[in-house]
Amino acid sequence: MAQLETFSTAEQPQHRRLEYWNDLTGSAFTPLVTDPVDRRAFVGRLTRTQIGDIRLSEARSEPATVRHSRQHVARAREALFMLCLQLDGVSINRQQGREAVLRYGDFHLLDSLRPYEVCFQEANRMLVLSIPQQELARRMANPEGVVGIPLSGRSGVSGLLSALLCNFWHQRRSGDERFLSPHFSEAILDLIASAYAGLSQGAIAGTSVAIARREQIRTYIESHLHDPALTPGRVAAAVHLSARRLHQLFEADGETVGSYILRRRLEECARAISDAAQRSRTVTEIAFLHGFNNASHFGRVFRERYGATPSDYRRRGAELPRARLP
Repeated sequence: MAQLETFSTAEQPQHRRLEYWNDLTGSAFTPLVTDPVDRRAFVGRLTRTQIGDIRLSEARSEPATVRHSRQHVARAREALFMLCLQLDGVSINRQQGREAVLRYGDFHLLDSLRPYEVCFQEANRMLVLSIPQQELARRMANPEGVVGIPLSGRSGVSGLLSALLCNFWHQRRSGDERFLSPHFSEAILDLIASAYAGLSQGAIAGTSVAIARREQIRTYIESHLHDPALTPGRVAAAVHLSARRLHQLFEADGETVGSYILRRRLEECARAISDAAQRSRTVTEIAFLHGFNNASHFGRVFRERYGATPSDYRRRGAELPRARLP
């Protein structure tokens, strides 16, 4: 078994921390860029090891959005599936028109050959298993078809896999290797395949058919978030869908089109409000730049989501300590 290694941005000069973190995580996972909610307060820690063909990395960081763009895909050195298991906090994961919200114990697969985005709105911890694509392809008929579909860590075979990985990682970090065997990585891969085999083919096929449409819809919304006139009706017309079909596609993820637009606008506003480089902009100016046209409405929905007024949120961000992770 490979040695357990730990790296932290806390050991770097303040001005080098983000660059160091991007280089570190890009090496551990696949090329990417991290955009912290607060660059000055950002701290990240990575612990990694390897079992057989599987690289395991625990990443913990302050709130941030991680993006793997088309340019990053072109620079990827290897084809990987990454099983992302949430250990602390909540993550919002987007790839290929799918969106998965992961809480403790939940997991899903990402494909390094496609762009993805992972959003952490609070301090978080995630265990990532980087697996050569051919290793899953030998065990699963169509691993690409299940990318982005979340599995629960609370029941069934997926719950068994989640508990196994959580317990293994806890013991591995404590230095206990007695229970491991040379074939442990093979057992993990077989269990991953078994967990996804529990998905019905109908569910996979139905989701796969909707992938292109969801990606088209989200791409249109993301590129028009700044437009106050963006509404579900306008989105439906732009992508040539009926309003009913548009809502059906979104409701599969438990969110309406309108609530998705509002959430994404608020997320972008929160990021801008916390950005030291945008301190010269007023809160109202930031809101209007991201599609809001009523300051009172913006203040109310922002407070409902973040538990603070926009001004208090900015002030709180400015007062954050520079390092919060142990």
